[in-house]
Amino acid sequence: MAAVGAEEEAAAAATAEEERRREGARESEGECGDEGDSDSSADGEDEEKENEAEIQRLEEQLSINAFDYNCHLDLIKLLRQEGELVKLRRARQKMSELFPLTEEIWLDWLKDEIRMASESTDREKVYELFERAVKDYICPEIWLEYAQYSIGGIGQEGGIEKVRSIFERALTAVGLHVTKGTAIWEAYREFENAILETAQPAAGSIPSPEQQQTLSAQLEKIHMLFRRQLGIPLLDMETAYAEYEEWSEDPIPEAVIKNYKKALQQMEKSKPYEEALLVAETPKLAEYQAYIDFEMKAGDPARIQLIYERALAENCLVPDLWARYNQYLDRQLKVKELVLSAHDRAVRNCPWTVGLWNRYLLAMERHRVDHQIVSENFEKALNAGFIQATDYVEIWQAYLDYLRRRVDFTQDSSKELEELRSAFARAVEYLKQEVEERFSESGDPSCTIMQNWARTEARLCNNMQKARELWDSIMTKGNAKYANMWLEYYNLERAHGDTQHCRKALHRAVQCTSDYPEHVCEVLLSLERIEGTLEDWDAAVQKTENRLARVNEQRAKAAEKEAALVKQEEEKAEQRKQARAEKKASKKAKKMKPGDKRKVEDDDDEEWGQEEEAEQPSKRHKGGGDSTHAEEEVEDMEIETGLFGRSTPARPAASSKQKEKAAASRKEAPRILHDSAKDNLTVFVSNLSYSMADPEVKLKELFESCGEVVEIRPIFSNRGTFRGYCYVEFMDEKSALQALGLDRRIVEGRPMFVSPCVDKNKNPDFKVFRYSTALEKHKLFISGLPFSCTKEELEEMCKAHGNVKDIRLVTNRAGKPKGLAYVEYENEAQASQAVLKMDGLTMKENVIKVAISNPPLRKFSDRPEAGRASQPMIPRQSYGARGKGRTQLSMVPRALQRQSNLVTKAENGMVQNSPATSSASTEEPKKMSNADFARMLLEK
Repeated sequence: MAAVGAEEEAAAAATAEEERRREGARESEGECGDEGDSDSSADGEDEEKENEAEIQRLEEQLSINAFDYNCHLDLIKLLRQEGELVKLRRARQKMSELFPLTEEIWLDWLKDEIRMASESTDREKVYELFERAVKDYICPEIWLEYAQYSIGGIGQEGGIEKVRSIFERALTAVGLHVTKGTAIWEAYREFENAILETAQPAAGSIPSPEQQQTLSAQLEKIHMLFRRQLGIPLLDMETAYAEYEEWSEDPIPEAVIKNYKKALQQMEKSKPYEEALLVAETPKLAEYQAYIDFEMKAGDPARIQLIYERALAENCLVPDLWARYNQYLDRQLKVKELVLSAHDRAVRNCPWTVGLWNRYLLAMERHRVDHQIVSENFEKALNAGFIQATDYVEIWQAYLDYLRRRVDFTQDSSKELEELRSAFARAVEYLKQEVEERFSESGDPSCTIMQNWARTEARLCNNMQKARELWDSIMTKGNAKYANMWLEYYNLERAHGDTQHCRKALHRAVQCTSDYPEHVCEVLLSLERIEGTLEDWDAAVQKTENRLARVNEQRAKAAEKEAALVKQEEEKAEQRKQARAEKKASKKAKKMKPGDKRKVEDDDDEEWGQEEEAEQPSKRHKGGGDSTHAEEEVEDMEIETGLFGRSTPARPAASSKQKEKAAASRKEAPRILHDSAKDNLTVFVSNLSYSMADPEVKLKELFESCGEVVEIRPIFSNRGTFRGYCYVEFMDEKSALQALGLDRRIVEGRPMFVSPCVDKNKNPDFKVFRYSTALEKHKLFISGLPFSCTKEELEEMCKAHGNVKDIRLVTNRAGKPKGLAYVEYENEAQASQAVLKMDGLTMKENVIKVAISNPPLRKFSDRPEAGRASQPMIPRQSYGARGKGRTQLSMVPRALQRQSNLVTKAENGMVQNSPATSSASTEEPKKMSNADFARMLLEK
């Protein structure tokens, strides 16, 4: 005790001395030190205030949009940094209720809770947290942490069995993991070896029979773990086999060696796929899909499930991957707990995908989940924030189908039937109030839900009165002009109603239909021919004749109006042509000296030029053959390029004489028409600078990298000036195809256009456009950018919200920026987050607008009438952040936001034109393109 007291006194003295030394050091620092401390404390206070303000801002943003995934991450990071443990726990809890958490988030949360856990009740809460963590994803690290934490409670009652139970569950979940499963097996064996050490008798003592039995049982457990592990293909299997040989006192059984060799062979087959995953870049979808296909051929359900889970852990925001996994579980494994868990995780990861919700509802019905739970999940789906109005129609239809299958229609009335009717009414009201307000469109223009409701009432409930009321409501919503809607109602009356109502419906159809009146007239006459009296027949004939006469009269008026407009346009075109000719003649008359005569060759040259233009593709530079106009354009181009820092070399005065000589020689050269038989060997190059000195030499240097060039034929005007486009003929077709890759290459400050050589007069439908014109959920359309914005600046701003694959700044033909850009992300989740974060930001004093890329339909200028008739005007959908639609992000021009009646798709799949396109009185005149005028003039 005396020694202990002396040690304590010595330690106290040392501590006091250290304090005096520190105090002296502080005093020696003087006032400067005091000022430094005060400055650092002030900085710390400022930073703390900034963090508090940012925390408050993030909490307010989450109260508005709880599905902002990145906002949750930022809040958790700040709270952990500030040490706000209570708020941190609450923030993590809220996020885990909405989304499955990643491995990193769970491990941080678990480690924080483990540090704070002190009592046994706290330990139970940590166990509950681990149970939640292992359900989100298959993560070997979380299972290993769970097992190691449970070892700390081994002293409690049943502690050893609990640890073994957790290890066994971990082996079932991740024991087959080729690269990470070994760690679980080794940890399990180490635990059992520790138990074996404690069971060993003291040195020199003889074990009792009970001790000997315990030792034998424990040794057998370790033997069994080795044998089980060696039968599974895992990375570095040879090390485990060598360890078993060294540990075991007996030779390894032949059966174990046989299983080990078999597993080793399987490992060799799997190794290429594991190596491909090791070197591949995120998201590794192609590599994982190849691995899944390989395991599907082998047919081991546990291994197939594990590779799917590994792929989803790295690609949790890919809806198609979840859909394929759930389909496999639904059709192959069919284990209730496993199937429902996967569906639940799918909709929590990708709540904006309506297809996953539909499959979840079907899976719950298939496995007879309680009706209350199904209804709760349906309500979650309604609040998930789908990206387009039609998604809400789809989810309502899936839920209504589920409710219908619950009803016993043999009973006149039941609780289930009343619930179905109530749900139909609520669906109609929801689509009218919620969806139309949010998306500014119906989502169900054909009233499919009301149609299904009417069919249910008529066919299953024998309630035609209610069905007629519903159809009357359908017709008042703008559907009375469509023949197929009337015929749908007529067929329902024919099957479940009576002839009187059939006749009444067809009479109204003849009067109201504007798209296919002949069809409904024919059906009415067919009805009266079979069931009507003579009076009914006469009435039907008179009604149909009167209606068709009015329709033909309207169509004739529309045709006359269209012909008049076409003639008017032709007259205007002829006047413009004459005006240009007179202006050209007056300019030439001013330039000609007195007594000079116009050479005959000039007339010949003009004829050659017109003939050549008729043979060339319509993709040519606007500018004609007027050298004065061409020179003016060149000057304008030089001014434009100068504005954006691209200097144009000064033209020496002496070069003008050389150009005049070159132009004269070109003028006298014979004209060569393009041979259309060589189209496959030729590319058409346009948008070149008119001032290009020697196009043949310049372009030959450029195109020789693609293959052997046979000929480069620039097109010159009648005065010998370059017109900005040419033909490049190659020796083989492969070189011509490779040359297309030079499209948009900058040549003398302008983007050069390279396209296949196709005569549009012979192929009017040909159109080349490099970029997609459909909705691309992984790509953004950004407008309002400053013209000085560079690709690097935009990438720096965009990459904060995901991995940017490509950025395209939109320019005009001269390469001048238009303030627009397309940004492509790896997946739609990253794009939606970028929309939410970037829309409305200020960049160099410009407020930018960001939306999901959904360009309007491109129409063929050669055939405007075909473009209108065959292409429906599809409304552009807006796409929001993760789990939340944002219609306010739509970048659709007002002209396109107006509801289009050009084409409407009815329920039975028929495409029907609206009255706006078929009615004679309201049809818009068809406009002619420049190409149409050119062909018309050439034919004359």
